[in-house]
Amino acid sequence: MDLPPALYLPDGRHPGGEDLLATALTIGPWEDDVQHAGPPAALLAREVERTGTVPGAQTVRLAFDILGPVPVGPVRVGGRVLRPGRRVELVEATLSAGGVARMRATAWRMRTRPVSPVDVLAPDAPHPTGPDAGRAEVPGVFRTDVAYHRALEWRFTAGSFDSPGPAAAWTRPLVPLVAGEPITPLEHLLVMTDAASGISAEQDWARATFANVDLTVSLYRQPAGEWLAMDATSSLGPGGVAQCFADLFDTTGRIGRSAASLFVEPR
Repeated sequence: MDLPPALYLPDGRHPGGEDLLATALTIGPWEDDVQHAGPPAALLAREVERTGTVPGAQTVRLAFDILGPVPVGPVRVGGRVLRPGRRVELVEATLSAGGVARMRATAWRMRTRPVSPVDVLAPDAPHPTGPDAGRAEVPGVFRTDVAYHRALEWRFTAGSFDSPGPAAAWTRPLVPLVAGEPITPLEHLLVMTDAASGISAEQDWARATFANVDLTVSLYRQPAGEWLAMDATSSLGPGGVAQCFADLFDTTGRIGRSAASLFVEPR
């Protein structure tokens, strides 16, 4: 199968940001012309890292607001420092399409230092099962053969994309985020993590839509390595409101947690 070379193709810089072209690998499960939120979230994380000015800083929290559907096609990203500092800063990044803001992220970044004897270090909780023991799966819920799910290799250790209930999966990127540059572990994490509510859905994909309006990722350690995992559970409340929480891992242990709010309605 021939795949696009990346999730996004560079389309020129402009003052304060960058233009990119979304490929078919960004297509989400609901509409063929609307992106899955994972790739644009990763693009915003990339912009946050490029905009930040604190040397040696680590992004510790990313809060995304999904302001509207992100069309598959040209997008523009830009960033600014909202709260400058020498040790801690708050950065904002915005993604727009057709001149309209579609997603926004705010991120706290903290300067790191070498570990000292006064630091209280606890071992990272390992994921109970590594990627080598995972079950390979190509999700069958997408409407087109080339879409978001093809950007990652999926190995499930619990549950499935195609059946309801909690699930855990390892992923490995198969293409870069932006053509011509390697994908970073943080970018990979964001491409993956927005799918936590998809792998752990409590609803039948054929009978309901369950789109998240936000995503928050909190990290006490930066992700590292080729394989990352999420162990996700969704809970459906009354009136069409759901939440999804996921523990996030790399192969050496847990790195943080994600949360998302979902709007659920019958198809």
